[in-house]
Amino acid sequence: MKKSKQENHATHKTGECKRKVVEKRTLPHTKGFTEKLKLTIELVPQSSWGKNVWGKGNPQIWDVIRKQTYKKYNDKCAICGAEGKLNCHEIWEYDDERHIQSLHGYVALCPLCHHVKHFRLANVLARKGKLDIEQVIKHFMNVNNCSREFFEDYQKHVYKVWKERSIHKWDVELNGYDKPENAAQPSLLSKTGKR
Repeated sequence: MKKSKQENHATHKTGECKRKVVEKRTLPHTKGFTEKLKLTIELVPQSSWGKNVWGKGNPQIWDVIRKQTYKKYNDKCAICGAEGKLNCHEIWEYDDERHIQSLHGYVALCPLCHHVKHFRLANVLARKGKLDIEQVIKHFMNVNNCSREFFEDYQKHVYKVWKERSIHKWDVELNGYDKPENAAQPSLLSKTGKR
């Protein structure tokens, strides 16, 4: 049976990135990137910038949430297992039809994994001389066991999706995760949205 060009392209991409997958989840926003990556870039639409629990401006609540999250992950990065300094990262899902961004919990990340997640901000920090962007890119490639070529293709696609999403005004739903008693809970919602 002959494969279509799209199927051949997906097979080629999969072959480029052999990886040990810990968290198996398909990335619906990466059309053409059928891989299940351990570490992904997650760019928040422009209309949602600052509309998160951390951005709400209550440092006491955020402090409780982040400490509960670190404890939940045994003071290790949930993606690469690194110990030491950690960041609390919000897990968002996107409904691209209704333009709703929903908070689905938190994860503990090392600084390098966190910089990958917020790759656009990482680039801003790099231009200011505050971050070595090559170190961040190498971390992505090491964690996902993939080539620079794969990273470049993946990054271009994620930026394309971000630009498309940023055209719209998004409603942000915190779903109770702005309360410390819910911070360490698994998702309170069903997995109906898209990342």
